[in-house]
Amino acid sequence: MSETPTLTADSVVNLTESAAREIRGMIERDPANTGKTLRVFVEAGGCSGLQYGMVFDESRAGDLQAEFHGTRVLVDEFSATHLKGAVVDFSDALSGGGFKITNPNARQSCGCGKSFEA
Repeated sequence: MSETPTLTADSVVNLTESAAREIRGMIERDPANTGKTLRVFVEAGGCSGLQYGMVFDESRAGDLQAEFHGTRVLVDEFSATHLKGAVVDFSDALSGGGFKITNPNARQSCGCGKSFEA
């Protein structure tokens, strides 16, 4: 079994403190997520060609991993090429709240903020 590479200081994706706190809360509130790690990924789809996804998952061979504010994050190799320098934030505002990914690699994003063009 190969060892999972660890991200360095210039991580592929970063979590803000508020995002890390919300993710830890989600794990605590749902026993099904116990022992799992947040995976941030990119897949084909959405109105701009690529879309973001986040899911609680197990580590796989080839995953990159990092820890921010006590919260671990996994990113697969394909997604890493599209997420380099991205920041995941969370807001609990009534209007426009939720998770938001700011990606410096996105040439164009859709209005919903869930898909982008690389």
